[in-house]
Amino acid sequence: MNRSVTAHRVRDTPVHDPLAALWHACSRDLRLAMRSKAELALIVVFFVLVMTLFPLGVSPEPKLLERIAPGIAWVAALLASLLSLPRLFATDHADGTLEQLVLAPAALPAVVAGKVLAHWMTNGLPLVLLAPLAGLQFGMSPEATITLVAGLALGTPSLSWLGAVCAALTLGTRAGSALLALLVLPLAVPILIFGAGAAEAVASGLEAGAHLSLLGAGLIVCWVFGPFATALAVRIAYE
Repeated sequence: MNRSVTAHRVRDTPVHDPLAALWHACSRDLRLAMRSKAELALIVVFFVLVMTLFPLGVSPEPKLLERIAPGIAWVAALLASLLSLPRLFATDHADGTLEQLVLAPAALPAVVAGKVLAHWMTNGLPLVLLAPLAGLQFGMSPEATITLVAGLALGTPSLSWLGAVCAALTLGTRAGSALLALLVLPLAVPILIFGAGAAEAVASGLEAGAHLSLLGAGLIVCWVFGPFATALAVRIAYE
């Protein structure tokens, strides 16, 4: 993308309406994502392959597979999301779009929120939709499968926000992808624990309300503070 097209798109970003800026950034990133369908398919294929191949390395006992299925699904979702996180800001950083967004009068937190929302819709949402197939493959009960889907729906946006902050902090650094993974993985541990624990609790005949409530609270915190933290990290990258 040349500089004139980049500048034109930045000038078209709404200035005074944060919601309009969010929608503009989200729709722009969705259009760009649809032009690289191979990258989107890679996330889905990776998730499916992990869920399919993992049972080959453990015992094929149905009870064991049912018990470990939530953990496998969450680890696969986390690793699949890591594949796309380096590109969240890297492309815009490379062609100068991100720098102009930092300098533009549009609200940078709203623009960042739109980019993260588009990232989740193209990377997290497909994994949520594929979760019932994973539950069916591992012989999970319908209740546990529904809980797994609900947990992924609440937890994967939080993973996107954690990844966005870390991706912004590693902009322009050498070995940024490896550093990004080292930053995201420890921070994602609580989300994995509560997400997998919710489905495991249902499978054991317990209530999953506490786990899902904690995931929902984490999602609210991410959406409240995530845009400002990510915008600050982007600004720091240009200082």
